[in-house]
Amino acid sequence: MQATFEQKRKGAAPAHPEDRPAARSIRRGLLGRCPACGEGRLFASFLKPVDACSVCGEEMHHHRADDLPPYLVITIVGHLVLGGYMMTDLILPFSTWMHLAIWVPLTLIGALALMQPVKGGVIGLQWALRMHGFGGQAEAPEDELPQRDAGA
Repeated sequence: MQATFEQKRKGAAPAHPEDRPAARSIRRGLLGRCPACGEGRLFASFLKPVDACSVCGEEMHHHRADDLPPYLVITIVGHLVLGGYMMTDLILPFSTWMHLAIWVPLTLIGALALMQPVKGGVIGLQWALRMHGFGGQAEAPEDELPQRDAGA
């Protein structure tokens, strides 16, 4: 069944439940919207996701973003700040204190500004890949350890 033009334009939920494009889900997460419907809010506060979407009811409480968002933010901000510092140092002969006055606030502001969108993108990626409970099945180990021989 094809989704109508109106459904595609509004960003409604996909016609097929198995259709979860990763790029669209990440983009919705970056914008702070539910990766399933694109309309509900993803965050209840700065970094606390909602338990469930208020529009479509998709549960978000079981996500496991953990340390990936801070790692990505450190990588992005670190590259930008280091590149900016190196370019500025080649052109303008600033003292160490002047560099600190410029780059420390920019680093803090950049990290704080990127943290929520990056976490939303990670949650959107997990939803698209059906990770950590987003696929509808309970979390269980992929394989079981073999039974130990009692005689050994």
